[in-house]
Amino acid sequence: MTGKATEICELLEPTVSALGLELLGAEFAPTGNSAMLRLYIDAPGRHVAIEDCEAVSREVSAVLDVEDPITSAYTLEVSSPGIDRPLFTPAQFARFTGEQAKLALRLPVDGRRRFQARIVRVEGDKIVLDFDGREMVVAHANIEKARLVPDLVALGLAAQPKPTGPRGKRKANEESDNP
Repeated sequence: MTGKATEICELLEPTVSALGLELLGAEFAPTGNSAMLRLYIDAPGRHVAIEDCEAVSREVSAVLDVEDPITSAYTLEVSSPGIDRPLFTPAQFARFTGEQAKLALRLPVDGRRRFQARIVRVEGDKIVLDFDGREMVVAHANIEKARLVPDLVALGLAAQPKPTGPRGKRKANEESDNP
């Protein structure tokens, strides 16, 4: 998250918590004379409903109007994390240990800024990843953006991959059905 996004999260977190929801993080993207503020919320123990997004939008809009942390015009979006959930904090990385994530870094590590890796563990503010069979350590502050890579097969949204092996060959102990 950018400095402005972090500042806005700190401002809005108590309001979102008072609604019984969790503020996962924010994306703030200024463009010219306007900006886009997207808040990601979660509902512990259940799915986020449209009513949750509406309630958060209504309540945080009032706080933003009073506190005025964004000086330009902006668009507010409130969203569930979705199946490709963004990861904002080391605690969120720790929660999804063992999962695959796509990362974009501010500064390259081992010559790369963008890659996909499995989350191995979190050590303080360091994220330990398995990238191509070797461990890679990334400082959380160096992560520009991170999202989980959904397992579409496990979610039932894609077919199981077919087993690979020799095609068209019979096992040696099978007999032909043809005379």
